[in-house]
This record gives sequence, C-alpha cells and structure tokens, in this order.
Amino acid sequence: MKKLLLTVVTVLTVSSMWAVPGTIKSKKGTVRKGEIRWVVTSKSYEVKFGKAAEMIAEDDVESLEIEKPKNFDTLVQSVQGGSGGSAVDGLAKITKDYKRLQWDKVAARYLVEAYLQMKNPQKAYDAARVVIEGDQSAAYKGDLAPAYWQALLALGQRERLENCLRKAVQEASRPLSAEALIMRGDIILKDGAEKPEAHKKALIDAYLKVALMYNDADCLEPRIKAMERSAASLGAIGMSDQAQNMKANAASLSK
Repeated sequence: MKKLLLTVVTVLTVSSMWAVPGTIKSKKGTVRKGEIRWVVTSKSYEVKFGKAAEMIAEDDVESLEIEKPKNFDTLVQSVQGGSGGSAVDGLAKITKDYKRLQWDKVAARYLVEAYLQMKNPQKAYDAARVVIEGDQSAAYKGDLAPAYWQALLALGQRERLENCLRKAVQEASRPLSAEALIMRGDIILKDGAEKPEAHKKALIDAYLKVALMYNDADCLEPRIKAMERSAASLGAIGMSDQAQNMKANAASLSK
C-alpha cells in the first residue's frame, strides 16, 4: 500500500512539474486559462483551471499560448552573443519541460545553434531530432528547421537535407522557403567554394532568387542574408563593383 501511494505521489509530482501557465482555445471556441501540460499517451492537453480540469485533444486545439520561460531571453542572448556553451543546459531543460508546449521548438533551435557554435554538429543533430521525432514537420517548418539544416550540412547528410529543403520550398512559409533556397546555395558551395562555376550556380539557383524576388516584409532577414552571400559570390567571380553594390544594399536594409 505504501509503495502504491509513493508511486501515485511521484507521478503527481512529476506531472505538476510539466504543467506550465498558459491559455488554450479549442476549435469549439472554448477558452481555458490555467496550468497546461502535454499528455503524450492520449495526444491531448490537460488544462487545470481553479478546481476543475479538462482534456482537449490535440486535433481539437485552435490555438495555444504558453507564457515564455523566465530565463529564455537570457539564454538566447548568450547564443546570439557567441557564448552558446553557457546556455546549453538551460535550453535543453526548456526543450524537455515544454514538449509540445510552444517553446520546445524555438528552444531547440537555439540549442542546436549553441552546439554548432561549439563545433559539435552531432550533438546539434541529436538535439534537433528529439523534437522532430515528435513532430516530423519541424524538420522543414518553423523555428527549428534552418538550424537543423545546418547540422545536416555539417554532417554531410545531403539526401536528408535535400528532402527537407524540397518540402520547405513547397509547404513552408515564404521566409522559410527563402531560407531553404539560401541553404541550397550553401550546399553548392560546400565542396566548391574555390570554383567560379560553383559561385555562379549558387547565385543563379539560390542567392539572387531570394535577394531579388523575396521582397515581402517578413522575408527581410533572409533577404539580407541572401544579399550578403550574393556579394561574397559576386566578389569571388571578379564582379567587384556588383559585389560592392549588393553589400551596400544589404547594409541599408539592415538599418
């Protein structure tokens, strides 16, 4: 009896640790605000509000808004500042504790970037796969995808990478489609950075497409990235004036 009671208490304690504050809206229009956790066995969300509780199947969820983890911004700033190693433990914890709770994919993105900064693409890949195993679309849609692609590129997993890029161009948002095209250019230059023909192909097939055709406001970041890569490739094939112009245009958009 004592052993059974201890097991129940342990389960309840672990479950409460997984619950995080947020708001969930069902497709029926019901809105619940309270402590929310993901229940993997039933593929549903449990939300506790007041003394009541309700289970909402994943397919019945219209929207999910989870409060940002308290230390999230600090961890992201560490990665963006080049000190990803100091953020690994914190980001790994968020990825685990917030599984299917909005923040797991974006935390995994920065965790992958941190491992890439540390020159450890295998750990970057492993960190990404933790999320992707639960949601296959994360490999080509959303926050995690571009960082995952970088890990695949570093590990030489070209076939898997190409499959992800193809799906991203076909199914993902315009900004992510732009990122996929940029990655195609990076693949072309991976083994041919010293060959003028490789730079020409990367320009025509990838970088210039994004620089010139993705003028959407939400594509600004990848467009700047594509312009910077275009400038580098233009310089590599001796088109220095055009390279300077492209570099200047990228700089003006960055302001």
